[in-house]
Amino acid sequence: MEILKLTDTNINEEHICCAISDKKSIDGYEKKKGWLKKEFKNGYSFKKLDVRGKVFIEYVPIEHSWLPIDGSNFMVINCFWVSGQYKGKGNGKRLLEQCIADAKGMDGIVAISSDKKRPFMTDPKFLQYQGFEIIDEAAPFFKLWGLKNNAKATYPKIKKTAKSGTCPNKKGITAYYSDTCPFTDYYTNQRLREYAKEKNVTLNIVHIKNKKDGQKMPIPWIINSVFYNGKFVTLEMKSERHLELLIN
Repeated sequence: MEILKLTDTNINEEHICCAISDKKSIDGYEKKKGWLKKEFKNGYSFKKLDVRGKVFIEYVPIEHSWLPIDGSNFMVINCFWVSGQYKGKGNGKRLLEQCIADAKGMDGIVAISSDKKRPFMTDPKFLQYQGFEIIDEAAPFFKLWGLKNNAKATYPKIKKTAKSGTCPNKKGITAYYSDTCPFTDYYTNQRLREYAKEKNVTLNIVHIKNKKDGQKMPIPWIINSVFYNGKFVTLEMKSERHLELLIN
């Protein structure tokens, strides 16, 4: 099976793996494509197996990464997903090899993940198996994983402002999201708004629209995150089940 790179010329005809048949996320799907078109100009790569499934990797030079990470001359994995029938067949390694090849000449590769497998995050066991090591941490469970090409290079670090696990707004629900994922628009702007209205809870939604916004994040994550009274709650799109326990 061929690995296909999305570009300005083929992105309108190709699917982007996530939310392929999710009618609720059609608007978000198009917003993600629009976001990709802009970021391709900054060296952003989206590569996928040429199949109709969730088998893809996204990465960008750290100088153009939206994540709150300090460093230079490293490649940053933004999203990496192999699911369903394509798991356990070496496809993850094939996709990672694409990133490694494109990072040739750089000092290495980094990726934000966790202490264990969590939804929407790269599996840390896979990263460890491929030679990555934990190079920095942030509350409550974020880990920055790194793989060096240059043994003498200095690894990137998570910004200090993204290590507290709390957000500035201490009242009600605060949700951060970006168009880097096709699911975020629906689950934040519609589902979460409906939930906050039903519970009569104050809701503050922060749309991360550019690198500057991403660098200000209170956690090292830009896809989707929810806080309650300033404390981090979840990265999952269906945040109501996590909020329910706290609000009740």
